[in-house]
Amino acid sequence: MKLLTWNIQWGRGADGRVDLARIAAHVRTLGEFDVICLQEVSCAYTELAGNDGADQFAAIEKLFPEFAAISGYAMDTAGDDGRRKRFGNMILSRYPVRQVFRHLLPWPSDPKVLSMQRLALEANLVTPLGLLRVTTTHLEYYSTMQRSAQIARLRELHGEAVAHARAPGPGQPADGPFAGAMRAAPAIVCGDCNFLPDSASRVQMLQAVGVAIPPYRDAWDVLHPGCAHAPTVGLYDKQQWPGEPFTFDYFFASEDLLPRLRAIAVDTVSDASDHQPLLLELG
Repeated sequence: MKLLTWNIQWGRGADGRVDLARIAAHVRTLGEFDVICLQEVSCAYTELAGNDGADQFAAIEKLFPEFAAISGYAMDTAGDDGRRKRFGNMILSRYPVRQVFRHLLPWPSDPKVLSMQRLALEANLVTPLGLLRVTTTHLEYYSTMQRSAQIARLRELHGEAVAHARAPGPGQPADGPFAGAMRAAPAIVCGDCNFLPDSASRVQMLQAVGVAIPPYRDAWDVLHPGCAHAPTVGLYDKQQWPGEPFTFDYFFASEDLLPRLRAIAVDTVSDASDHQPLLLELG
C-alpha cells in the first residue's frame, strides 16, 4: 500500500507558474499510489500568486479519474463575482471510501498575526490491510497558540475515532444516518504541519492520547531511527525560502500500524511546488 502527501501550493512551482497538470504528471512518475493527499488546493482565489481562479478541486478530480476524489474546504467564503472562494485539502483513493469527515480545526482568536481556518479531512478506507483511517491536514503557520489547539483537536479526534471503531453503536443500515460510525482504529495523519522536527508542536503530537489508545508515532523516526528528517521545504523556491531547506511535512501513524510500515522517503526531484512530495509504503 503506497501513500503520498504533498502541499502543492495551488500548483505554483519554483518558476512561479501554476500548472496542475505538471503536479499530476510528476505524481505518476513516482509510482502507482493507492492514496494521494494534497494540501493548498484552491478555487476562485485569484489573490494567490499566479492563480487564475479555476476550480482546482474539480480539475484535480479530472486529472486522476481512476481515484475517488474527496474535497475538504477549510475556507469557504463569498467572492465578489458570486462564486464561492474555497481553499483546503483533497484525498484521492483507489480504495472504496466508507465514512468521510470534514473536521474544522480550532481557530481561537490571535489578532496580532495572520491566520486562517484550518481543516482535517478524514477518510475511512477499505484497504487490503483492513479498514484504515487517513486524515490529511495543513496546520497554522503563524500562530503557535492556534497550532497547539489544532494539534490537541487532532489527538482528541483520534481518541474519538478509536472509541467509535470499538463500539460503533447499535444502528443498522436501515436506520439511515443513525446506522452507526464506520471509522477505523488504525490511523494515519499526514500533511503540512508547519512545525519543525525539534519543535514543541511535534512533541505535543506524539503525546499519549488516553488509556488504551494507540498514540501517534512519526513514521520517519520509526523507519529511520536516529536519522534527521529529510527536508521537505525550500529545496528549490529560494524566493520564499532563502535559507537552508527544512522539514514541515510528515506521516504520523498510530502505534498499532507500526508493524505495517515499510518505507518512507522524500522526493527531491520536483520543483512544481515549494514543498516536496513525501512517500510512505505499508505492507
